[in-house]
Parts: sequence; C-alpha cells; structure tokens
Amino acid sequence: MITIDAGSSVPPYEQLRRQVARQIQDRTLAVGERLPTVRALAAELGLAVNTVARAYRELEEAGLVETRGRAGSFVSAAGQQSRERARRAAAEYAAAVAGLGLDPDEALRIVEAALRQR
Repeated sequence: MITIDAGSSVPPYEQLRRQVARQIQDRTLAVGERLPTVRALAAELGLAVNTVARAYRELEEAGLVETRGRAGSFVSAAGQQSRERARRAAAEYAAAVAGLGLDPDEALRIVEAALRQR
C-alpha cells in the first residue's frame, strides 16, 4: 500500500519513489510484477500524472523498474542484481575493515555517516 503525506516536506514523487523502491527491495513487489499504469496510480493517490511519471522514470533510471512500451512498467530483475552488487561491496568493505584492524562498531558508524551524506 502506498500513501502520500501531503503535509510532508518530501515531494510526493519522492515519497512514491521511495515506497515503491522499498517494496521492490523487500520483495513485496516481485521481479516481473506489473506496476499500475501511471494514470491509474495517479488517480488512486490523487496525484498529477506527471508526478507519478517522474517517480517511475527515476525508478527506471535506478534499474528497479523497466518500461515495456504499451505493455506497461514492470519490476526489473536488475533490482535483484543491485542487491547482489551491494552485498559484494559490503563483503569487500568488511574485509578491508578487518585488514585495517578497525572495530566493527566504528566501521558501521563510517558507513552510516557515508549514507547520510548522500
């Protein structure tokens, strides 16, 4: 279920993008699953069509969604590939941290700080 908070300082397209991305990442939306059309989702959420289109476009640019012309937008297998790349990067980071002799808690604080800077 997707909800948009009109009073939030986060723009509606970003709220939508984040929620769909989260559903893809936690596998609530499965690879190959068809997303609602831009118009249908805009009507359901009370948003402008361009707002939903922008969220879908950004999801596609991130590799989480693929648009197949008139067939619609679908959850991309690339989202699973992204998760695997992140897992490999984390394993490499853990190996580097161990090699440097850093404490695991400190290593996590470094990662959290890096993620907040994004």
